[in-house]
Amino acid sequence: MLVQNILQSKSSDAVITVKPGTSISDAAKLLAQYKFGSVVVSKDGTTADGILSERDIVRELATRGAACLADPVEAYMTSKLVTCTRQDSADSVLQSMSEGRFRHMPVVEDGKLIGLITQGDVVKARLMEVSMEKDALQGMIMGH
Repeated sequence: MLVQNILQSKSSDAVITVKPGTSISDAAKLLAQYKFGSVVVSKDGTTADGILSERDIVRELATRGAACLADPVEAYMTSKLVTCTRQDSADSVLQSMSEGRFRHMPVVEDGKLIGLITQGDVVKARLMEVSMEKDALQGMIMGH
């Protein structure tokens, strides 16, 4: 299965982004509003300059307390992004996520942000694929 198939199965291909100067507090409100685990940081709304996760915010809260909520997202975002393209396999994406210990990956092609997939999206797609393979094998065994 390819990332392209995962993106097509999502209810929306819109990616919510915030500008680098957005406060941590405003980013946290956005995460809560949309029930997302991360937000892509983008200067122009079309590129992926970084990503900020709930974990990033919690770590800073634990270290610095509520004072960090006024800081800009660029201070805590991950700027060395691991990205994928529509043609990458679900297996390779899941392996990158597991090895890197992150749950969200921007989909980027020709420098443009075209989607965001989560570990949950990939696992759900793989489970569907395995289920279809199981059904096909059972059909072959039973002669259908």
